[in-house]
Amino acid sequence: MSLPAEIRDFARRFQKEYREIHRLIEKFDRIVIYRHIKPDYDAMGTQMGLFTFLTDNFPGKDIHFVGDNHVSFTPRLFPETERLNDEWLSKGEFLAVVVDVGDKERIADPRFERAAEIVKFDHHPFRGEDIADVAVLDEEKAAASEIVASFCLAWPGKWMSKEAARYFYIGIVGDTGRFMYSSTNEHTFAVAKELLKEGFDLPSLYRSMYVKQIDDLKSTAYVLNNFKISPHGVAYYTLDAKTQEELKITPERGKENVNVFSNIDGIGIWCSITEDPNPKDYCWRISIRSKMLDISPIAFKWGCGGHAQASGAKIKDLTELEAFIADLDALLREHPEAK
Repeated sequence: MSLPAEIRDFARRFQKEYREIHRLIEKFDRIVIYRHIKPDYDAMGTQMGLFTFLTDNFPGKDIHFVGDNHVSFTPRLFPETERLNDEWLSKGEFLAVVVDVGDKERIADPRFERAAEIVKFDHHPFRGEDIADVAVLDEEKAAASEIVASFCLAWPGKWMSKEAARYFYIGIVGDTGRFMYSSTNEHTFAVAKELLKEGFDLPSLYRSMYVKQIDDLKSTAYVLNNFKISPHGVAYYTLDAKTQEELKITPERGKENVNVFSNIDGIGIWCSITEDPNPKDYCWRISIRSKMLDISPIAFKWGCGGHAQASGAKIKDLTELEAFIADLDALLREHPEAK
């Protein structure tokens, strides 16, 4: 069956990398798939989609997936992440496949460095140390799941199961905001179409992804009653540790309501600011979104990074909040048409 031109063109663009990755996957009998800390739909969807695809097509290989679990997605959407012990890692050479993470500091399990070879698939702007022996990188693609699914679909003689397709589709939907973000393009839809052909239940998938509990309404109500707007159209809300406890949420869930501002006229940038009381890395974690403007340079300035219209940042405490919001506000002051 012929693949869409968009998938074939992407394969031609990375044909050298594809051949080398095929060789490495076929060579190694022991493979571990890694992704970033504090995972989202795309990180977990890409990891589990690739894990399922490889175990389906290479049943004799010893393949694992590692990292931290998600407070809400696990086990609702994805299985519990494996706890791979040091003994397994010490038994012999293995291949590491790193997905959906730009800088090595954000890889959920640092033991990837023990691998004999490292393969990487990603769509994040890259500003750190190059850790991969071979990589398929495209910052213009909407999701890592889109990149890896395209790679898998184009692999001659291999097949895509319904379960693998479902995982990849979750990652694509999650990182495109249900195909609403500007990074969504013809290739995104071509991959999504091929995945849908595998026959998973699409309404059931969406219900599983976006199901809410009654208690979640309290968090939304708090955000709607406590948000602020800067002079030029930055909407934001803060969730300190005490408020999180009252709302029965964790720091990882602080950004769940960030997109309630996404279609409001007069708001061009919006963000959640959530206290993370972890004593090892105390900070306030920020999720930033925008309608039109590239907010990634500001995200990089404030300790993290990401994509043009969806990025992350952090501040050490609320004394830095005014300066952070001022940077975003200045961007909108320069581009009033973006709100």
